[in-house]
Amino acid sequence: MRSIKGCMSDLEFAPDNTLSANFIFPVDFLGFKGHFPGKPILPGVCEIQAVLLMLEEFKKKNVLLREIVQIKFFSPVSCDERIAFKLEEKLELNGEVSVKAMVASEDKRIAEIHLRVNIINK
Repeated sequence: MRSIKGCMSDLEFAPDNTLSANFIFPVDFLGFKGHFPGKPILPGVCEIQAVLLMLEEFKKKNVLLREIVQIKFFSPVSCDERIAFKLEEKLELNGEVSVKAMVASEDKRIAEIHLRVNIINK
């Protein structure tokens, strides 16, 4: 998570109740090691971790992943590519939080991520 946090910038909450941030993963980012030699591609788990990190940093609380509801990957992410995350969250009746994230770069859709999480006081 520390490596991912170092790649994040511009975390902000918007008037439309969305949370957004930008990420740039440099060539020496740990997630690229071995994935894949000669043509590094960001592992999808790093995108999930980025969503959780955004929530933790904004809320100043721990976020526990309960379920990956659905993920659709449209385009791979390369080294030094700027990607933007935009999150919407909704409190469910059981106390869990449903989080939907759109991930994009300037010219392409990267992923859609839907998670269920618990938010816990630190």
